[in-house]
Amino acid sequence: MLLVGPKSAPIGRIDDGELPGAAGPIPFRSYTPSENLDGCLPGLVYFHGGGGVFGSIETHDGLCRMLANASGCRVISIGYRLAPEHPFPAAFEDSYAAVEWVFAQASRLEVDPARIGVAGDSAGGGLAAAVCQRASQEGGPRIALQLLLCPVLDLASESQSRRDLATGYFLDQATLDWMIKHYCLRDLDLTDPRLSPLRAREFSGQPPTHVHTAEFDPLRCEGRAYADRLERAGVDVRYTCHTGMIHHFYGMAGVIPFAHIAMNALGADIRKALAHRFPAVPIAAVG
Repeated sequence: MLLVGPKSAPIGRIDDGELPGAAGPIPFRSYTPSENLDGCLPGLVYFHGGGGVFGSIETHDGLCRMLANASGCRVISIGYRLAPEHPFPAAFEDSYAAVEWVFAQASRLEVDPARIGVAGDSAGGGLAAAVCQRASQEGGPRIALQLLLCPVLDLASESQSRRDLATGYFLDQATLDWMIKHYCLRDLDLTDPRLSPLRAREFSGQPPTHVHTAEFDPLRCEGRAYADRLERAGVDVRYTCHTGMIHHFYGMAGVIPFAHIAMNALGADIRKALAHRFPAVPIAAVG
């Protein structure tokens, strides 16, 4: 992922730090877009992909630079714990703690608490969706937007795209099975909504959502199904399937020129979605 992403894309400012988690400090990196070096900006909390086993702030550095510049948001990338040393639910717990902390520390981070979204790709997209579900169910932070890039939304899936694209399209079923084996403890229920947000019973109350899938991604059907479930629940949803693309194409801008076009387009959508303030729910200070 790091090798084919955009290398050293210009960015306004980068700040590294740590936020408090239940099991210890969680690293994060904040990206300020080139056009807005000062002042309070919309925020986007980002969860990288990698199946809960791979990936890091560093592997997704180029993608987050692109996303910050395209969206005009201050992007805050989270270094949540990874398996097999830290299996489920460690990543989910870290992700939710990070979102709570960002809302509580919005002033310090120079982000508008009424315009904070969450985003993620692949397994990180699943984390973003699960975080939004928990926030709505428990009266947590009022998240203004969720952006899901080729998300993993159903670990127990037997969808048509999983069957049709099981081999030969970058992400294959054997790799997915290997990641699940390491991310999940034996006999864990894969339909747990924290692992498989598509299996949740309730979809109302979710923030406006942008779901992006790729034509030749085995995860395509679950992304489409998630957008459909949200739409039926009355949630404002924008769904895009990128013709001819594969899983993680948006992070391969070094070899797939269309990634730049797609990132600019989704960035414009984010700008529009976060252009207006939403009433923020006060949260007690954390950390």
